[in-house]
Amino acid sequence: MILTLARYNSDVQGVGTFARCMAQNFLDGERVLALDLETTGVSTNDDRIVQIALIGSSEDGGQISYENLVNPRRSIPMQASNVHGIYDSDVRSLGDFSILADEIYEQIEGAVIIGHNVRQFDLPLLNNEFRRLGRLPPSPKVVLDTLEIVRRVKLPRPHNLGALCRKHGISLENAHTAAADAAASLLLFWRLTVDHSPYFRKSLEELERWLVHGDSRSDESNLGRGLEDLDMLDTLGKIRIDDGHYVLAFGRHKGRHVSEIQNIDPKYISWLLSPKGIEDEDAREALRDSLN
Repeated sequence: MILTLARYNSDVQGVGTFARCMAQNFLDGERVLALDLETTGVSTNDDRIVQIALIGSSEDGGQISYENLVNPRRSIPMQASNVHGIYDSDVRSLGDFSILADEIYEQIEGAVIIGHNVRQFDLPLLNNEFRRLGRLPPSPKVVLDTLEIVRRVKLPRPHNLGALCRKHGISLENAHTAAADAAASLLLFWRLTVDHSPYFRKSLEELERWLVHGDSRSDESNLGRGLEDLDMLDTLGKIRIDDGHYVLAFGRHKGRHVSEIQNIDPKYISWLLSPKGIEDEDAREALRDSLN
């Protein structure tokens, strides 16, 4: 079966209902939303949202299909417009993020958030939009990232959304529009839960811990290498390198990506980047570069 996703058509509008029919028991009674952003660039600290979509189902199974263009209050670089097709003229007359903040907060707070690379890109960038307004960002119940899933179940590359959709029979039309990409990531999630169902026999909290940290060493033969098997960034092995990402191998945030810690515990990152945290100066510099 080929599932076609097109902007504003009935397939996108009905994706929440379709996904609900395929859902595993661990999502019963949850608000489940796929999140995708189109932005002015790729910096989670400095770039701004130009489009946001939340596609999925409410706690009672009702359909949610939310999409809005956002005025970033800055010029959209042409290289970004060439990707997502949104230009200054499309957003110039619209309100900025502050106009949408309340309704976005209400949707995401306490929800199960799904997306492709959503933990490392979409949520950090969204959270910074809230912080610019002097507001705390919403807190999802859990984040289930399809990029993390395909890495945990060790699917072969490439791992970009388009390639994974083609592999799983999902025809992604209008790629790089927020609604189509959000719907595609949601359908990809359900496909992965069906094809790799033994990995999903966990509670939501256990599932998120597995995605972020992996399982115990006894399960490493199935789930990939443990921290001790990863290459070291610093001379003491406090920071490990996992598929291009820096992972903490000690302390209270052991197993987390450094970019994730920056968003949940920035004071810890400040300490980590000091000589008291990471003694290796070259490693500290590499971490700083990765967080900018």
